[in-house]
Amino acid sequence: MPERKDSDSRKLLRRLRETLAAPGGGQDRLDQITTHIADSMGTEVCSIYLFRDPRTLELCATEGLKPESVHKTRLRLGEGLVGRVARSGRHVNTANAPAEPGFRYMPETGEEVYSSFLGVPIQRVGERLGVLVVQSGDARQFSEDEVYGLEVVAMVLAEMAELGAFLGSQADGLPLQHRFPAMFRGSIAQEGVAEGHVWLHEPRVVVTNPVADDPLKEKARLNEAVAMLRTRVDSMLAANDMGPGDSAEVMETYRMFAHSRSWLHRMEEAIDLGLSAEAAVEKEQSQARARLESAADPYLRDRLHDLDDLSNRLLRILTGQGRDTGAEMPEDPILVARNIGPAELLDYGRRLRGVVLEEGSVGSHAAIVARALAIPLVIHAERITSEALNGDLILVDGDMGSVHLRPEETVAKAFRDKMAMQAEAQKRYAGLRDLPATAKCGATIQLYMNAGLMADLPSLESSGAEGVGLFRTELQFLTRTRVPRRGELAALYAHVLDNAHGKPVLFRTLDIGSDKVLPYMKPQDEPNPAMGWRAIRVGLDKRGVLRMQLQALIRAAVGRPLHVMFPFITEMSEFEEAHKLLMEQVAREQRLGHAMPTDVRVGAMLETPSLAFAPKKFFEMCDFVSVGGNDLKQFFFAADRENERVRRRYDTLNTSFIALLDQIVRRCDEARVPVSFCGEDAGRPIEAVTLAALGFRRLSMRPASIGPVKHLIRRVDLGELKRLIDDARALGETNLRRAITDWLARQ
Repeated sequence: MPERKDSDSRKLLRRLRETLAAPGGGQDRLDQITTHIADSMGTEVCSIYLFRDPRTLELCATEGLKPESVHKTRLRLGEGLVGRVARSGRHVNTANAPAEPGFRYMPETGEEVYSSFLGVPIQRVGERLGVLVVQSGDARQFSEDEVYGLEVVAMVLAEMAELGAFLGSQADGLPLQHRFPAMFRGSIAQEGVAEGHVWLHEPRVVVTNPVADDPLKEKARLNEAVAMLRTRVDSMLAANDMGPGDSAEVMETYRMFAHSRSWLHRMEEAIDLGLSAEAAVEKEQSQARARLESAADPYLRDRLHDLDDLSNRLLRILTGQGRDTGAEMPEDPILVARNIGPAELLDYGRRLRGVVLEEGSVGSHAAIVARALAIPLVIHAERITSEALNGDLILVDGDMGSVHLRPEETVAKAFRDKMAMQAEAQKRYAGLRDLPATAKCGATIQLYMNAGLMADLPSLESSGAEGVGLFRTELQFLTRTRVPRRGELAALYAHVLDNAHGKPVLFRTLDIGSDKVLPYMKPQDEPNPAMGWRAIRVGLDKRGVLRMQLQALIRAAVGRPLHVMFPFITEMSEFEEAHKLLMEQVAREQRLGHAMPTDVRVGAMLETPSLAFAPKKFFEMCDFVSVGGNDLKQFFFAADRENERVRRRYDTLNTSFIALLDQIVRRCDEARVPVSFCGEDAGRPIEAVTLAALGFRRLSMRPASIGPVKHLIRRVDLGELKRLIDDARALGETNLRRAITDWLARQ
């Protein structure tokens, strides 16, 4: 890049820095900036468009266009050349703007006399703030150096906006970043509602010095930081040697990014134009994000996470801003993160009021822990980490999958009214704690709770649960960096039984695979992991781990009954193998002279339609059967429960699914084997009474659902409801929800 251009760019950036330091309002600064840029670029026009809301751009300052159009001219995202730049995150450079596809003429600006157009995005690490535009009357194609220089200026504007440079007494009407209310639609991963203040799991690095005068000094700082980053990455990968395979290749790609000369060279070029080392890192990160987000290849899009992680590590080295920023966690924290591991979430524990993630899945480790902690969790809340700041007021509605950031008072009041109503209802339900879930017809339903952590066990008493219908044993594996030892597991399981105070606990053996990959387990690159190598399939292939877990369970249950159930059984032979393995461990423990459980009961989780059609012998072999409703429904409807586009289309009260459940109950009754239902639907009152009417006499759910379910069961006649279901099915109804809801309303 020619030295003169470097000098001009640094001169312009120094003027911008002086403007930032000078007293005055936000509008004054914007006006001065457009004048400086037009003068430096040799153009008649410079304009700054900023987002007023996520879909609308507003002309906020201009040199050259009609002054009266400021704060009057607005464009939708994608509208005109300005909207095109904002949507794509890429520049538009043309000598004949009216001839460009999508050009929109805005007569109020007086821009019709300007032919050439160069627009670049004002963005910061995936956060698009607006568009910077220069225009000229002559048919001028801007050079690559000029385009790059304007992108550098736009980067500084983004940093200035982040630092609040455009907030001032005259800033009324500006789209003030991080000040407006924002609402996010996500996916429900754990129900419940919570109000609190934002606590960012990884606070953004604040660049306070976007402009620098000494390029040599900044390059030296950058090179020193990159060398330190590379050393840390090499050490980290050496300490976590995964051996050959797909995971090793992914980590080698990560290393390759860190050692990329072109990555470093692009950042050095930005420094030559006047950016500080930190701002150069962010500029490259922002532009790489724009490139990778639009990539057609999913592998390339996935590499965006690697690039973000490396860039953030480099920024922390340069700024000295570690994850511990010194900020104090609020008393009512709601965690906001791109994603989070189970161990990290457990570290926060019950201090959290709720969790909001940009990524995640309903079956993810974080979702499992959130359910165990009984805190609302919303996932797929896109861009919330870019919008939220530590301390922002936030409302999380896990029942609806929505999040309100910096809500207006009317929204906050309605939300608090909803919370108050739920709290009042919980008080009423508390009065039912010691009463049985006996319907008007005399049928009694046993209500059990799901658990996975020691922290869940106090809910046995407070919720009125009659036992633990599902204890997820995988959490103890997921939250460690190595396989737990047999003695550790035996002590933990014994502690669980001690705290159950004689109530039954049904231990589900290790359910890993699919989206639950152990930190020390080689990930399997499977096109459809939910139907891949998981649960009992892993256990039977890796018998050493399953054998060790069964031994721990036997030793934990000394002098007490032991209930073991195997997950994801799809055919009788799998249950036979698993059952045989358990009995072998029982015999082994007896031979070794160890004290034994008083009884060993063995069950299977019915989670695929295939098992509903298993031979009668299978049901007779089982001491109990537990229907895993979440998986059974997704496989029955061929609707991935992680996919929001399809999972909400299919209803548990669909007549076809009800027919399958009815068949399962009848087959279990014929074999005289107890059958329970475990899953999200067991905790939803309308679905729960329907399941009870079908003949399920045990339902297992999250502790908070026991009160509402018991309340409704005690108010209905299950026999009458069963006749209603049978009549609706006989009439050919495709869905029973309306009929059941109307019937319940009459009760």
